Amino acid sequence: MAGLKINNVSKSFAGFNALTNVSLDVRDGEFVAILGPSGCGKTTLLRLIAGFEKVTEGTVTVDGNLMSSPSINIPPESRRVGIVFQNYALWPHMTVSENVGYSLKVAKVHKTERHRRIEEALALVDLNGFGDRRPSNLSGGQRQRVALARCLVSAPSLVLFDEPLANLDVHLRASMEDEFASFHKRTGTTIVYITHDQAEAMALADRIAVMDKGVLVQFATPRELYEQPATKMVASFIAQGMVFPIEILSAQNGKCRARMLGHDVQLRCSSDQKVIAPANACIRSADIELVETGGIPIEIQRCIYRGGGARIEARPLDGSDLELHFDLPEPKRLKAGDRIQIRVISGWVIPQEYVS
Repeated sequence: MAGLKINNVSKSFAGFNALTNVSLDVRDGEFVAILGPSGCGKTTLLRLIAGFEKVTEGTVTVDGNLMSSPSINIPPESRRVGIVFQNYALWPHMTVSENVGYSLKVAKVHKTERHRRIEEALALVDLNGFGDRRPSNLSGGQRQRVALARCLVSAPSLVLFDEPLANLDVHLRASMEDEFASFHKRTGTTIVYITHDQAEAMALADRIAVMDKGVLVQFATPRELYEQPATKMVASFIAQGMVFPIEILSAQNGKCRARMLGHDVQLRCSSDQKVIAPANACIRSADIELVETGGIPIEIQRCIYRGGGARIEARPLDGSDLELHFDLPEPKRLKAGDRIQIRVISGWVIPQEYVS
């Protein structure tokens, strides 16, 4: 196992800043997901950790050893960092055992020792007895596990996953999530997992680093990201939260009274929240309830049936261009054009998004 420290790392390509002052401290044995939309810089960060790219500024340290700086770049093969790619990168003419043990063969590890380590790696990914098969005779999930075994056979101190489930169908992805979680529990390996799929990140990671436009926006547990997003980007990206402008009226001991869409609402806020009149709040589906009177008037724009309930898309009737979306369980049914009232029963004041 090994810790990973990324300190103020920046990376530029021909004047384009792919990463800007990114800092991460990954603990020994921790499972960290790097999450963000396409083009946010997460794959560039992985390539810097692996040594495939040189940093423009900052440092990368693995297990206390400096791997990257503007003047130093330890080659990938000398970093003891394993990588599992999304396309598996298996040689079709080799057996499973030959694929897994190829790096050991290149390193001239004795045949007996090589065989022992191959068997141990296959056992770690539950592929005992599959050594003589070819990749073409395996399922997508099994090929992914062969790629993981090939990574593990060299005893890496850190394992990087580059969107490993992107090429699998939805049912197999769920199964492989369980496999990865089980593997991490068994081995305690430090893992950095690159993904654009927040459901994967939420299910697997101890902490998640959310990136946007080359900047680290928030690094926190899945629950903290959901309940206490630090910015509007995180609020809207994680579970499609709704961001509404509010006017803070009072704040004390983590509770806030605010004005939103012409109505007083009670929200959660940080314990050191100051009364700053204009701000933004993250509201989620669970924070909304339907009421007969005294609520915020809205008009339904679209109703999407999802079995046992519906996804409602709506707009306030106050003329603003804000969009609402929330889940409505059966038996209540609505259709486009219906006008109803809602009440906001909770929400989170976004701490870094005050409007001066």
